[in-house]
Amino acid sequence: MARSSPERNKAVIIRLLKEVDNGNLAVIDECYAAEYVDHTPSAIRGLAPGIEGVKNAFNLFRSAFPDTQHFIEDMIAEADKVVVRLWARGTHTGELMGLPPTGKEVTLSSIAIYRLKGGRIVERWAQSGVGILEQLGIIVPQPPPAS
Repeated sequence: MARSSPERNKAVIIRLLKEVDNGNLAVIDECYAAEYVDHTPSAIRGLAPGIEGVKNAFNLFRSAFPDTQHFIEDMIAEADKVVVRLWARGTHTGELMGLPPTGKEVTLSSIAIYRLKGGRIVERWAQSGVGILEQLGIIVPQPPPAS
């Protein structure tokens, strides 16, 4: 097993995003460990736990937004963790959970913390901005409760 370093760990995340943007979803098996745990799973990733949920989410979004591109704004690595502030842009040209294509361009910003072991992602925590479903008008954001 290759020894991890902060620079090697950053390279894994950069490669993952680049390959996914190019349509190479096989990279998921190379970049994620079998024991992967997502501590902030989305409702879509809830379709399956662990790496299967990641595959489901990437497949679902890649088919609905085939032109998706990720843009890394900041990347900081220390020990076995990588923090990434990024945004992604894509056009809704494929079906998404039964919703026909709208042709709308959506953007999503997020900050994610990845923990890697042996050159593979074993854990992830994330916080995202306005979701894709809200941007497409599928879900109407609810106002915060009155205090």
